[in-house]
Amino acid sequence: MQTERIKRFNILDRMFHFFLILTFLIQTATGFSRLFYPTVWGKNLNAVFGGYDTSILIHKWVGILMILGFIFHTIYLLTRIDRKDLWTSLFGPDSLIPNVHDAKHLGQRILWFFGMGSRPKLNRWAYWEKFDYWAVYWGMPLLAVTGIMLMYPIVASRYVPGWTLNIAVLLHRAEAILAVCYIFIVHFYVGHLQPSSFPMNESMFTGSVPREELETQKAAWLEQLKKEGQLETIKAKPPPLWYKIIYFIFGYAALGFGVYLLVNGIIYSRYITLH
Repeated sequence: MQTERIKRFNILDRMFHFFLILTFLIQTATGFSRLFYPTVWGKNLNAVFGGYDTSILIHKWVGILMILGFIFHTIYLLTRIDRKDLWTSLFGPDSLIPNVHDAKHLGQRILWFFGMGSRPKLNRWAYWEKFDYWAVYWGMPLLAVTGIMLMYPIVASRYVPGWTLNIAVLLHRAEAILAVCYIFIVHFYVGHLQPSSFPMNESMFTGSVPREELETQKAAWLEQLKKEGQLETIKAKPPPLWYKIIYFIFGYAALGFGVYLLVNGIIYSRYITLH
């Protein structure tokens, strides 16, 4: 008997996530090849991309591509706001904007973890998912502005003092290292290694989740769907076997490559300079 599945992400949501996975991995690898160039590992990483100059060139242009993707996603996000019911659209249970319920759910989660309460009934977006989402809106503008300044230092120095380029290097590297550590440690664990998700959270690849998972992880959202009569309209078919094989291979390859970069980054961390 096939498990009943509920649609959670549309095709554009999944495409944006796939785009972010690819560009982030490329930027991490090419950025590390520059950051750890004095090491043998850094030189080998550069060789994979065709040498130091080519690695830097790839980093620059994929960075621009990443900025464009960020802009397109923001436009897409704005188009999904229901202007006829702005308050519910921005602050209702389906909104990604943090609210007081997230703080309440966090407290309930802590109590539940220590066996002092029941599991919180979460809405469509859990508090940690909202944090993951909005972290991009914190990191991307910072990386974009500092990255463009470093890409065109002569042009930048016409408008800002030269010393700001030194600050830009520090901020760009510090934010990049923070993002890498968060994604490859916290996000990977929360997304894929929790007992409810292990061995892989397939929802961003399939666009759907098993109903029994919602009953434990997103009980409030499931109740909302039932109340509004939407549950039957968003049922989804399970993915075919061939597609499941593809996204499992891709997902674990991305995870393995990310962990590889993180571990070597830690091993050679003494070579990191923020100037």
